[in-house]
Formats: sequence, structure tokens, C-alpha cells
Amino acid sequence: MATITLSRRLLLLLPLSPTSTSTSITSARKYSLANGVILRQLFEKVSSTYTYILADPLSREAVIIDPVLEEVTRDSRLIHELGLKVLYAANTHCHADHITGTGVLKSLLPGCRSVISRDSGARADILISDGDVIKFGSYYLRAISTPGHTDGCLTYVLNDNSLAFTGDAILIRGCGRTDFQQGSSKTLYESVHKKIFSLPASCLLYPAHDYTGQSVTTVEEEIRYNPRLSKTLEEFIHIMDNLNLPKPNLIDIAVPANIQCGIQD
Repeated sequence: MATITLSRRLLLLLPLSPTSTSTSITSARKYSLANGVILRQLFEKVSSTYTYILADPLSREAVIIDPVLEEVTRDSRLIHELGLKVLYAANTHCHADHITGTGVLKSLLPGCRSVISRDSGARADILISDGDVIKFGSYYLRAISTPGHTDGCLTYVLNDNSLAFTGDAILIRGCGRTDFQQGSSKTLYESVHKKIFSLPASCLLYPAHDYTGQSVTTVEEEIRYNPRLSKTLEEFIHIMDNLNLPKPNLIDIAVPANIQCGIQD
């Protein structure tokens, strides 16, 4: 099983992004738009899961994030229509509400390799950790460890800090639950506040799920308006301890399948 060797050393080899955390938010947004990364947001209605495709418009190299088994035909068709070469199928964490499509996508997309956090306990072609990067064309995604929903949750941040894919760590005006799969309310709160909320205020946050018909938010919006994560740590823990949510319908099927992330064949 290969592990990613790009990681931090790659940062020394790649040209520095024209924007950095010290550059103005306006400049960062202009740079992102000028470079025109291809982004497609796709929805699976049963589990309300978002799948994302990102690609370099010149090289056509691409990454797919959080694919769902039932939608691999749709995803692969779009990938072929756009003329993309998917290098990686990356999961933000080991999901409990659906089975990942990475295994089937690998058979449909030659050269595609599965990616997941080393801390997830799942199998994949490439296991990554905090600070590792996934390169596609002239872009890369930096993995930030954001545990709390599960031990192996990752947030993937585009190299200019203009976009981040947060999985279940933070949702639009919400967050992932913390009552199973190594969940910890305290850990999740610290992950969001210390890592996701440290990104630029205008950074667009794309979650793994939405149940209210929304598609994207920003760091600034969630700091101000998230009804859970805008509270103190003590208040947040109290909220999470009293959600009384039902057990996910597919957890007993999805988790064992997703432990085999992309290597079911």
C-alpha cells in the first residue's frame, strides 16, 4: 500500500502561490477566479451528500471528493464529458450514512487512486496525514486534520486558501454529530475554531452534506451565524449532548464497507 510522499516536501518544490495568508482577501479571490479551477458540486439525495470534482483546466488532471456508490455512473459520465483525468478519489472521512464510490470509480477511471486519512482506520491506496497535499495539474489540496466527528476527518484546502471542503466537521449553520465513531464534541469544537476558522474570512466552505437546500458558506458566515459553533465550548458540548438523533440507517452496512475504502475489488 503506497502512502503519499508528496506531503510537506512538495511545498518546497512547487512555485509559491501568488497569494498567501498575508495577502488581502480581495487579491486571493481574484487569483482564484483568474486561474479558473474547474469545480462541480453534485448531490446525492438519499443521504444528502455532496460530491465534488476539481480539475486543472489546462492539464485536465482532477480530484473527486466524497463520491457515493449509487452515483458513480453519473460522476464518471460527467468526468468523461469534461475530458478529465481523475488522479485521486479522496474521502473526507469514513462515512456512516452511505457507501463510498471510490472502489467502483477506480474500475471506471484507469489510474485513479483512493485517498483517506491515516487516522481513519480505513484502507486506501494512499493514506495521508495533516499537512500532506494532493496535486492535480498546477493546483493542490492541502489536508488539514479536523477530528471530532470521527478521528479521521480531513478538511481539504485549495492552495490559495480560497476554497475548503470540510466534510462533516462543519456544515452550513451546523456540524457533524459526535455521538458515534470516536466522536468528541470538545475535539470537534477545537478543530473548527483552531483550524477551519483560521482560514481567510472569505474562504468558501463546501460541506459533505446539506439538509436545508443550501450549497456553500464562508468562514465569516459560520463564525457569525452557526447556531452551534458560535457558542462557547461549554454551550456547544451541551447542545451536542442533547441532540438525541436517531442512529443512521446505513451505519452497520456503510462503515464496514467504507473501511475498505476503494479496495473492495
